[in-house]
Amino acid sequence: MATRSASSDGDGDGSRGAKLEGGVLGGLIAGSVAAATRDVSRRSAAVIAGACAWNGGCGVRARRSQQCGFATGAAQRLSLRSLVSIVTISALNKTYASGFVALKNIDLEIRRGEILALLGPNGAGKTTLINIICGIVTQTSGRVVADGHDIVRDYRRARASIGLVPQELSTDAFETVWATVRFSRGLFGKPSNPAHLEKTLRALSLWDKRDSKIMTLSGGMKRRVLIAKALSHEPSILFLDEPTAGVDVELRHEMWSMVRRLRESGVTIILTTHYIEEAQAMADRVGVINKGELLLVEDKEALMRKLGKRKLVVELAAPLDRVPDALATYALEVDAGRRTLTLTFDAQARAPMGTLLAELGKAGIEIADIHTSETSLEDIFVDLVREAA
Repeated sequence: MATRSASSDGDGDGSRGAKLEGGVLGGLIAGSVAAATRDVSRRSAAVIAGACAWNGGCGVRARRSQQCGFATGAAQRLSLRSLVSIVTISALNKTYASGFVALKNIDLEIRRGEILALLGPNGAGKTTLINIICGIVTQTSGRVVADGHDIVRDYRRARASIGLVPQELSTDAFETVWATVRFSRGLFGKPSNPAHLEKTLRALSLWDKRDSKIMTLSGGMKRRVLIAKALSHEPSILFLDEPTAGVDVELRHEMWSMVRRLRESGVTIILTTHYIEEAQAMADRVGVINKGELLLVEDKEALMRKLGKRKLVVELAAPLDRVPDALATYALEVDAGRRTLTLTFDAQARAPMGTLLAELGKAGIEIADIHTSETSLEDIFVDLVREAA
């Protein structure tokens, strides 16, 4: 597939407007996804064999085409869990030597192939959680399993399945783009694969900059290099820690598109961000962390329905002296100028627009305008953090 290359007009970010090709990203991790599927099948077969042996062959001489019901059930449960949850976090705690408690009894299942957004104020514990999963920070207690591998007992395989785009722009400024991406792949013991690296760089509009030293790139392009490094070894799990911090709006939207295409190709993505609209635009599920505690993890749409609010705003043609008694049951809010009435109700409830307008008409109140609005994910996040404070 032909790709649109970045321009090299010397502005350091000439490729910013280039469109990322979905077909290219679609093939980036096909090998790792296939390997994960084969691994699940092998583990399922092992469970079947072990279960049959443990159960004495199930005490029957069945035809070869028939399987032991006990073993099949155990294998299905293992296979289903492996396919549904790619990261399992159990009773995770982190307390630093100073006594600061960064994480408190975190339990979390991250589904295979989803985009999970972790939201929280500064110092909430988001980066600490990511660093523990990636093996950068050691947990005080608890267990983490990444793609079927315990991050402590089987740390090499666990880390090989994870790619991390850190919050800080930490790259070797004097290396070229190609050299640093190739080196990152080698760190995981992966054989040389120039074709994969080329696909990755082209997908991120970095191919024309492959021979440029990183110190000559703009901030947005350096951020892309970090993503290329994280994808170089074909991980099945990708952590993005504030991936669009410090980049402009156009590049941010391009990165959103790239993340969606990665998800479509099978990569599980965990995103931390301070841009709430970013989580609202991309995430399948949302988790909120505050003061080291995981307050909730919900499907985004379900969260919006459960905790969201809607507002019916009625603008009056003339100031209202007082709210008529007939409207007292609506719990209307009146603004300081007494020209606007606001009714707030649950997002899943039906707006009482008809009855309210009828009551206003009976009271002889003339309406100038009327409109509705819904609370955003940001409003819900602020309310949750405030309640937990």
